[in-house]
Amino acid sequence: MLNSTFRWTAGPLAVAAIALGGCTHYVKQADFDSAIAELRANDQKQQQQLDSLTQDMQQRFAKYDAQIAQMGGRVRLDTAAHFAFNDASLRDQDKPLLDDFAKVISQHYPDAVITVEGFADPAGSASYNRRLGERRAKAVRDYLVQEGLSADHLRAVSYGEAVNRQVQRGKSREAGAANRRVTLVVDFAGQSGTATAPAGTTTG
Repeated sequence: MLNSTFRWTAGPLAVAAIALGGCTHYVKQADFDSAIAELRANDQKQQQQLDSLTQDMQQRFAKYDAQIAQMGGRVRLDTAAHFAFNDASLRDQDKPLLDDFAKVISQHYPDAVITVEGFADPAGSASYNRRLGERRAKAVRDYLVQEGLSADHLRAVSYGEAVNRQVQRGKSREAGAANRRVTLVVDFAGQSGTATAPAGTTTG
């Protein structure tokens, strides 16, 4: 269900180690060791936050038909909402889950950056499906803002009919209901200004 988009990485630790290691002629060993220890502690803290959110989500959303997964420093809630064929209207039955999601984030993870991913089944053209996926993502994003989440920490991204993200490969209309969805991703980096949309997607 959830897969969160706080973009923290183990990369900074490796990069810092290389950078500091490359200038050991100018950096005292004690300073080097201190910097590495601080980076490791920060990575550990972020992982603990990630684990805590994943566990919290699994407990709170067990009653919903949604999957929660931890991937690459993020927590993904898949699926948060489904849509009727060729429609971007948020359904009433999906609002309780979104209400609970907004409460968890606002109360415990207010600095989280949330990516709302919109999808479509492959019935229409690729360009039309990207626009439709974007409308669906924006509908959920706007609802979450209405429920108290910061608009500055929410972004809408469309994957349209992306084949590698389809739940029911190639299925549309009644058979492709699972493809018409929105997924929420929580990123723990807390750097909303650095978040970038994947190539071929649209944001707004």
